[in-house]
Parts: sequence; C-alpha cells; structure tokens
Amino acid sequence: MSFCCGASMIGTKGTLKHYRTRIHNVPILFCPVCHRVEVHYLVENEYEILAEYAHGDGASEVDFHDYVDESDKALNENCVNHEDEDPMTIVQSQIDMALDLLSFAKQLGDEEWEQQLKRRLGVLAGRRHKLRLKRTTGGTF
Repeated sequence: MSFCCGASMIGTKGTLKHYRTRIHNVPILFCPVCHRVEVHYLVENEYEILAEYAHGDGASEVDFHDYVDESDKALNENCVNHEDEDPMTIVQSQIDMALDLLSFAKQLGDEEWEQQLKRRLGVLAGRRHKLRLKRTTGGTF
C-alpha cells in the first residue's frame, strides 16, 4: 500500500503537466488528506521517458495509453481505495484506518504521531460531513 501523511493513497488516473506538455491518463496515487499526487511507482520510468520525449518533440498533449502498455502491470494491487468507489466509502475507510493507527500510536506513546493523526482525522471528518450534506441536499450547496 502507498501511504501519505497517515492516509492510504487512492489509485486513479489523471492528467499531469510536464513543462508545457499535458499527459493524460497517467496512473497516479492521490492522498485524500493533503491532496498530494504522485505517479504510480510501477509506471514511473515509463512516464518520465514519455514526458521527456513529448516535451522534446514540442507536443502540447499526449495520452499515456497511446504509448505505454500497462495491461501487465498490477497497478491497483497496492491501493486500498480506487476513484470509482463511492466517496463516502473511501472517506469512511480512511477514517477507520486512521483510528486504528491512532490506537497504535497511543500504545507506542508517540505523541507527535498522535497529533498528526488527529489533524488528519479532523480533515477526513470535515470531508465526510460535506459528503453527508451533499447527499441530503441533493448535491447542491
């Protein structure tokens, strides 16, 4: 699993910018707490090569799928959640994991880690609250 700031990262695909070139459909990992994005480690080398060639050719946009065969890659094996899941399920899963980690941090007596996890739980609880509001109001604020 890939972790960032105490939360497991979500596997998805996105568009990344390399200088002036936009590269679409890149397998990425996304942190639901701090919003950090990184290229999935299984395709990182391919991404870097494609990005450099596309930039060198002056391409403004390329599609990762057109140049890289990722069918044999186990891209989603290390992801706890994926973007096609229900957002409420993802947030609840992240909260559950953070609570488990908080319990462990307390057992270890690691106060700094406890505080970090409490901040993350606050962010995740806020996101869960917004999702609940969105559901009860029919998607409008």
